Amino acid sequence: MASNTLAGLDALENLPVPPRTWRQLAPRLWAGLWPKVLAIALVIVVWELIHLSGWKKYVLPGPGVTLTNLWNQAQTGLLWHAIGVTMTRAVIGFALGVLLAHFKVLQRGLMPYVVASQTVPILAIAPMVVVWLGTSWFSKAVIAAYLTFFPVTVNMSRGLRAVDPDALALMRALAATPRQIFFKLRFPAALPYLFTALRLSATASVIGAIVGELPVGSRLGMGVVIINAAQYYNWRPANLWAAILVSALIGILFYHAVAAAERRVVSWSSTAPVI
Repeated sequence: MASNTLAGLDALENLPVPPRTWRQLAPRLWAGLWPKVLAIALVIVVWELIHLSGWKKYVLPGPGVTLTNLWNQAQTGLLWHAIGVTMTRAVIGFALGVLLAHFKVLQRGLMPYVVASQTVPILAIAPMVVVWLGTSWFSKAVIAAYLTFFPVTVNMSRGLRAVDPDALALMRALAATPRQIFFKLRFPAALPYLFTALRLSATASVIGAIVGELPVGSRLGMGVVIINAAQYYNWRPANLWAAILVSALIGILFYHAVAAAERRVVSWSSTAPVI
């Protein structure tokens, strides 16, 4: 009887999910998009008004000058190379942090140290990691993984325990094995928590990669671009603002990549973001 019921649950799980058409998604997409477009337009208008109010150019360059400078840097190809380097390091660090978060032994052994380390600014830790591991891509990936590991571990642990007691009792009453309980109940219940952590960690991994590129000895990446632009800020302030804008766009791209994966994997969850 119990095996027949579990077989019926498997059959229900394997039923095809009707695809959501563009006409169905368009209102939700627009509802999530227009506030962002309005906010960006408002920031640009306020930025331009402040610039026109008499602020000196070396204090606050205008958005037009900044975007022109960004376009000129993109034409050289060096900026694209720096973006590619930073994104690669961030992706590796992000994957490394997520991978480490899935090992229970590492979670239990490293969690006290990771929690304590969260009180130390990453700017203080990054130079030590670079000294220990060198200026290669690996040290930058480790710093990105450092910022990724903590939120993923905490949210995943919380998600695995966020199981409906009635559903758990039903699975046990149906003589489900621990493996079936994990894959059919605990893991699906943890997915919304996991993706929430992944969205936060995606931007944190970019920050970690950029911070890892700041110490002396780094030669490539957006961190190096930011440092070089900061050295000549009084003469060419738009360079630094353009570098900051690009770094922000990389973080936004990472966030939306994880959000797109979340919409695909946990489309049944009400917490899945539309945009």
